[in-house]
Amino acid sequence: MTSTRSKKLCLAQQPDADEMLSRDPFALLVGMLLDQQIPMERAFAGPVAIAKRMDGPFDPSTVAHYDPDAFVEVVAGPPAVHRFPTAMAARIQTLAKHLDEEYSGNASGLWSDVKSGDDLLARLSALPGFGAQKAKIFVALLGKQLKVRPRGWREASEPYGEDGAYKSVADVIDVASLVKVRQFKQEQQLVRQRVVARPLRQTRNG
Repeated sequence: MTSTRSKKLCLAQQPDADEMLSRDPFALLVGMLLDQQIPMERAFAGPVAIAKRMDGPFDPSTVAHYDPDAFVEVVAGPPAVHRFPTAMAARIQTLAKHLDEEYSGNASGLWSDVKSGDDLLARLSALPGFGAQKAKIFVALLGKQLKVRPRGWREASEPYGEDGAYKSVADVIDVASLVKVRQFKQEQQLVRQRVVARPLRQTRNG
């Protein structure tokens, strides 16, 4: 496994999970993939839980070729790694297949030779399960915490690459920063709810 950095990440807020995320780029990508519709720290604790339950090593090739039904059982637990274990098991295997085929199973190959932030963003956007927002956040995470900083990485990750912001997992380095990020997300959710509610009220009044 390719090391990402010497200082430990604090995304899962669990020692064994964060240790794995810090040394294993594939685990970090899987955690990012799982980070939707569940708490962030639960998502990033997922890879170590999967690794402990699997037969064989937790790497792209092994996961890609794992029996699909058996892998669903691995993800489903109990406890389940995600609230939608069947769908997420399939997504993880699809991601693993992409890494196995395009990067010879070396997850860090996604960023080890990139020349620009736009190139890195394009590679991440091409990953199964990585939409535009998720890809930008991961560019910011690599730049801010793993010091993967190709030319233009901040611009490519906008608005998540901004210094001093607490907008995403890219800014989580401890419990306090996790609280700030969660507060920002809650505020954004309230803004979206107001935007949706406004035209509904106007329609009724009209």
